[in-house]
Amino acid sequence: MSDDLVKLYSGRILELAADIPHLGHLPAPQGSARRRSPLCGSTVTAEVVMKDGRVAEFAQDVKACALGQAAAAVVGASAIGRSRAEVEAARDALKAMLKEGAPPPSAPFDGFEVLIPARDYKNRHASILLSIEALAEAMAAAETAAA
Repeated sequence: MSDDLVKLYSGRILELAADIPHLGHLPAPQGSARRRSPLCGSTVTAEVVMKDGRVAEFAQDVKACALGQAAAAVVGASAIGRSRAEVEAARDALKAMLKEGAPPPSAPFDGFEVLIPARDYKNRHASILLSIEALAEAMAAAETAAA
């Protein structure tokens, strides 16, 4: 493994990957979405229960590399209480951080800052985005089902 890759998989990323909040499934989700990275095969399924336009319950099933797991940990720690607009803004900011060198998303999604070193590894971007994309899609599905 190159020195750059060793740096990429920092202690903080590995700590996050080892402690992902809200793993599992909800008994009665209002919306769910599964995202898969075709490049590496990582998958994340997100499930939500919405109340008053915000995430009241959240669960995720994460089968991903350490970077995808670390991103899922940030999402898991931040999802409850968020509106779809907040999640979509964080998703868009994360994409811009990875692809355009923009700053990381603002709080409560500022934990994505740990993934700044992954900017140089385009083949890892899709797995990093899986969890927040699945959350946004699950929220949209829940809103559609409720309408």
